[in-house]
Amino acid sequence: MSNDNNLHIAVIGSGGAAMAAALKAVERGAHITLIERGTIGGTCVNIGCVPSKIMIRAAHIAHLRKESPFDVGVSAQPPIVDRAKLVQQQQARVEELRNNKYENILRDHTAITVLKGEARLVDAHNLTVRLNDGGEQTVHFDRAFIGTGARPAEPPIPGLADTPYLTSTSALTLDIIPERLIVIGAGFVALELVQAFARLGSKVTVLARSRLLSKEDPAIGEAVETAFRREGIEVLRQTQASRVDYADNEFIMDTNAGTLRADQLLVATGRTPNTEALNLEGIGVETSNGAIQVDEQLQTTVPGVYAAGDCTDQPQFVYVAAAGGSRAAVNMTGGKATLDLSVMPGVMFTDPQVATVGLTEAEALKQGFNVDTRVLELENVPRALINFDTHGFIKMVAERDSGRLLGVQAITAEADELIQTAVMALRARMTVEDIGNELFPYLTMVEGLKLCAQTFTKDVKQLSCCAG
Repeated sequence: MSNDNNLHIAVIGSGGAAMAAALKAVERGAHITLIERGTIGGTCVNIGCVPSKIMIRAAHIAHLRKESPFDVGVSAQPPIVDRAKLVQQQQARVEELRNNKYENILRDHTAITVLKGEARLVDAHNLTVRLNDGGEQTVHFDRAFIGTGARPAEPPIPGLADTPYLTSTSALTLDIIPERLIVIGAGFVALELVQAFARLGSKVTVLARSRLLSKEDPAIGEAVETAFRREGIEVLRQTQASRVDYADNEFIMDTNAGTLRADQLLVATGRTPNTEALNLEGIGVETSNGAIQVDEQLQTTVPGVYAAGDCTDQPQFVYVAAAGGSRAAVNMTGGKATLDLSVMPGVMFTDPQVATVGLTEAEALKQGFNVDTRVLELENVPRALINFDTHGFIKMVAERDSGRLLGVQAITAEADELIQTAVMALRARMTVEDIGNELFPYLTMVEGLKLCAQTFTKDVKQLSCCAG
């Protein structure tokens, strides 16, 4: 705990990283001036995790009403989708969460002063704020924290900038369901929206520069592609746009796969850090393609100036941002904390979900491990069987000699819940034998981890239902 009750910290931003940094620093005795140029709350609650998961859930319900594994005994019919009403419901929940988790907390905190405006660093102890209501204010600080996040990137496709294309931000509040939708991008954000729009009624074509989820184990991308094709989603691999035009309310796209036409175009090819207005180069903060470089203490190349979240070179997950902000606050107030990203889960909320943690087989081999791997098809998981949904698999990567778990990749229903057990097993340096001997509740998807671990030493097809 810091004893310096006069420590003044400038926090730039108000999203996951910035809020975590501000609240932890206050807890440790500091006073905060928080500067936000736009909407309080950052990406996650306003234009990211929260609205996207609401949309995905609504699309999942729509899909089940049209088609489910139990249609033999439960009547099904295509639902009528009122997208405008869904958006109203979604945004009401967004506003409620922003109010409860961000605005009210800041409003009631006597140790935090909020300035609405754009910050520009002058040196390592001063910044100016161009206030949204007019005028300018100078802030002197002992430490600074940058948590300005990122925004959707615009790829350099000729003609694109002159068209009214959608980003992940604008797509989430689009109040119609386009009849034909083209999506450029093949990462988590793109593919979640691809399936959501398809399930709500769009005919979707997705363009992948190489393949779906090119950074993951190849089998994961193949399984997602298979799932998409089952639902009528067109997947074009090794496909790039050379030009985009917009005429008569229609997008016309030239690609190496031919000319494509659609009512809407969604571009989700990555994100760009919001750092260009901060004068980082002017005060000596090093960046790479706009992303702030930080050390394991979350400090930039300028002593006393810290950063975390999507504006840095860290993985772009809100839980990484919040953890980074919190640890930066400890370090800014005299403590010593590091952000360990060696066991970091990632989840894509498609159906089936994709969840990963630790090393893929390729990464483990590249790092010099002698590896042993197993893939468990979901037809061997009782929960999947009783759900009548056995599409997908669980893969475990282990060190051959010791049996220590190195990584897990899963494409299953509820993979988002399953993966945290794998996180804890990796953190505890458990072996696949340890995992195979643990008690797992029966008829859960997470039991698949136990069964996959057991396949290193036995044929799980020969086990009784809940054999230990």
